[in-house]
This record gives sequence, C-alpha cells and structure tokens, in this order.
Amino acid sequence: MKLTQHVNQGRLVYLSNTADQITISENEYYRWLAFDDVIQSVMHLRRPEKLTLPHHYAALLPLLFFKPKKVIELGLGGGNLSRFLSTLHPDIQVLSIEFSQTVIDCFQCYFNPKNRPIVVENSEALVWLQQLQSETESPVDWHICDVYQHHAKSFQSRVDLLTALIDNLQDNACLTINLPDLDDQEINLCLTILRQLQNSHHIIYFHIPRYLNVVIHLLPKHWMIDNVKKRSKATYLSSVQYLRWRKFFNQHMSAN
Repeated sequence: MKLTQHVNQGRLVYLSNTADQITISENEYYRWLAFDDVIQSVMHLRRPEKLTLPHHYAALLPLLFFKPKKVIELGLGGGNLSRFLSTLHPDIQVLSIEFSQTVIDCFQCYFNPKNRPIVVENSEALVWLQQLQSETESPVDWHICDVYQHHAKSFQSRVDLLTALIDNLQDNACLTINLPDLDDQEINLCLTILRQLQNSHHIIYFHIPRYLNVVIHLLPKHWMIDNVKKRSKATYLSSVQYLRWRKFFNQHMSAN
C-alpha cells in the first residue's frame, strides 16, 4: 500500500493547543507528525529506524564517504534522521537542536519508542550556531539543517543562517541543507550565497522526484564524489545499502 493511502486511513492520537497546529496520527503500520496538516515525519511502527521519505535518503548520502562521530541536526521534527543514525552505529553521537518544546515533547512521547540515545536541546538554530562558534567544542563532523524555511522570510535572515552554518563548517566536515517547497529563485539564491561564503567544499544538490524538496550538500573537496567506489571501508552502511545509495548518489547535480 502506498504511503498516501496509509495517511488517508490514519486516526488522530495527538493535537496541540499551540498557535502552530501540531498533530500526530497513526494506523496499524505508521505514525506521522504534521504541522498545519503538512506531514513532516513518518515513522514505521515495527521498525522505527527505517527511513520512510525519499528526501531522507538524499539527506544521508554523505554516509557513502565517511564515518561521522558527531552529528548536529538542526530541526528535530519526528526524529527520522536521528533514529536512523543512532541505530546505524553506536559510535555516532547525535545532538538535535529544536526550537519548539512541544515538538520535543512529542518526539519523546511518540517518536522514540526504543529510547535511542538522542540528545535534544531546546534552542533556536541560529542562536545555537552563533554560540557554538564562540565556544571551544569538539569538532562537528556533520551539520544537517532542516530549518531553512523558517529563515526564508527575509534576505538577511537567510544570509545570517547560511553564514553561521559555514562559520561552523570544518574543512573535513560536511553540511546538508533541506529546502522544502521553495521556488527556483529561492533555491538559486541559497546556492549563490553558499558559493560566495566558501570555496573549500563541493556543492551538490538533489531534486527529489514527486516531492518539493531540494537537498543540498557541501562535501569536502578531497572526497572523490565523481568516482564513487564500488566498495568502501569508509562507511557504516551495509554492502547492500552502499550499492543502492551509490546509484542514487550518481543522480546529483553540481552547483560549483
């Protein structure tokens, strides 16, 4: 059964009383989180770590090239990426930054059934990034940003967010940005700003078929992204996952 059919058969299990209407629904197989009736995350009930939405696979494609130890996720949602990463390997430390305490409470109650060691901080992403830059912290291998839409209301807020992300990007680390439901002008503006802010990383991106998401990656230039190996020891992915994701990666477009 297609995911849309599952969604149509769901029953409501939670409704927030906040200004941003947050709902949680489920059926026999899936549980999903929606903001103002727009689905943000879908969790497979029997296998909570399973990825269920196409843009999540695109967001995690840097796993083809390295073994991250410290991952920062900006924007928790239903925790799909965090659950997958924390299950993939015990050496991966996941920290999620989420502005909404309601979303955090929903995640803890409904979207972390196996109590994975995912640390969540209640903070606004830009404030947290700017504070991180001024503090002495262990290097972050990977920033995954899923809050860009909240900064898309003004040019300056977009620049501030992207600048903070680049300021915290180490030469050997990578950055992933999910752009949901933005027009071509907004997407091109984001790519232009990223090119102007740095020259130490490849910039590639994926248009997700039948979805409105565009996923952008900034990958270290020493990574051999134009000739992905058929096998690799520098990955936590299983051999089956690696080969499948390798085919997907070959569909990327370059923005350099």
